[in-house]
Amino acid sequence: MSGIEGLSRRAVGIGLVGMLATAMSALVAREHFWPSYLFAYLFWLGLSIGSGGVVMLHHLTGGRWGFAIRRLLEAGARTTLLMAVLFIPIFFGLSHLYEWTHAEVVAADEVLRQKSRYLNVPFFSLRAALYFAVWIGLAYGLTRWSYEQDRTADPRLSVRLRALSGPGLVLYGGTITFAAVDWVMSLEPHWYSTIYGIAFILGYALTAFAAAILVVAWLSRSGPLVEIATRETFHDLGNLLLAFVMLWAYVAFSQFLIIWSGNLPEEIPWYLRRTRGAWEAVAVSLIVFHFAIPFLLLLSRAVKRDVRALATIAGVILIMRVVDLYWTVMPAFAERGIGVHWSNAAAFLGIGGLWVAFWAREVGRHELVPVRDPRWMEVKAAHG
Repeated sequence: MSGIEGLSRRAVGIGLVGMLATAMSALVAREHFWPSYLFAYLFWLGLSIGSGGVVMLHHLTGGRWGFAIRRLLEAGARTTLLMAVLFIPIFFGLSHLYEWTHAEVVAADEVLRQKSRYLNVPFFSLRAALYFAVWIGLAYGLTRWSYEQDRTADPRLSVRLRALSGPGLVLYGGTITFAAVDWVMSLEPHWYSTIYGIAFILGYALTAFAAAILVVAWLSRSGPLVEIATRETFHDLGNLLLAFVMLWAYVAFSQFLIIWSGNLPEEIPWYLRRTRGAWEAVAVSLIVFHFAIPFLLLLSRAVKRDVRALATIAGVILIMRVVDLYWTVMPAFAERGIGVHWSNAAAFLGIGGLWVAFWAREVGRHELVPVRDPRWMEVKAAHG
């Protein structure tokens, strides 16, 4: 675990320096600070809640693949508590981010007046508190029973974990959908999409899954993961990564196709902002590097069984998840250009450094493999 401990120390330093730079940007470049903080926050939050979703998926389906990454994902899910704390600054920036927080703007806009019963600061804050209560409750409930099983080897805990995961995924789906509408779609409150929440659900699951593959590839070179992280396991992980990539692409294309075919003036501006000027190149890069190339490579059995190749693909997908979220959020603030600013990197590294440090601390506190889970013993016996 020395690698994890070293990562934690480096991440703390990066996080503190990044947050200091972020605080400076709040003083000298406020117009850039708030969008940068929101973008960075949404990405790292996606790792947290995406991790919880994949853990529950594994509890429901079983399979060898999940035991190699479960502890990493459980640690990721527990970072939701940190993200709840880091959400607090957003409350102070609502007026800088969302036009519906300004009474004079709402009074002059019929659409915003109609939406004001939902889009108002008190109700927004109440919903945010509810989302975090659900996410933190599920994350700590799942991990508490999982860690308890390490101590007791009680097979009944596997039944509890499965029983919680079913309704837990339903709650995750509902809360992520509403959070995506509240925190991202309402940046442009005249626009709407009924697929928007599903896109965030799949995007966050893909983010967490790609990150888990990267980490397990790194840790599988030595230590307790050597036995469990076999070529067969990576083959399974590669198959699931392909499935997530295909699902994300299907939903993204479906949203575009529905809006393009409808060609309604209240819907098309969202895509027009994201397919003109420099944003067009970003959109094309998402098609090529987020879908086309990973899709073609992951069709190969040999690629999925090659640890380095699979880790490289997962790394590219993780980078493109950052690009996709930037492409989704930033055009609401910078219609005439990508709007890259040093505050983007400061916020991303600041929040990310704290996230990684918190995650690494959680990983280091527990065994990397849930060897006392009876389902793991069954899988191990079945595969020799």
